[in-house]
Amino acid sequence: MAEDFNPDIVSVVDENGVEHIFEELDRIETDDGRYVALLPVYDDAEEILDDDGELIILKVEEDKNGETYLCPIENEKEFNEVGKAFEERLSEMFDFDE
Repeated sequence: MAEDFNPDIVSVVDENGVEHIFEELDRIETDDGRYVALLPVYDDAEEILDDDGELIILKVEEDKNGETYLCPIENEKEFNEVGKAFEERLSEMFDFDE
């Protein structure tokens, strides 16, 4: 019997108030922080065809009230290190070619 696969769906509202829906593929924690790797989820098949398939990698932050939010990684070195870690983990999980 096949296992049911239920992806984690994440809703992100950008600075313009536009909601974007993503599937969370993985999350990691390092000494520098917590991070998530996301793939866009589309309702329209045409949007799927236009997608370049790149992962969205965001840092998980908390404000002083304990609210969790996702933000871009501003530091290039940090982004490259986290991106490489996700690439290694996801290549093992999904067996994809570079």
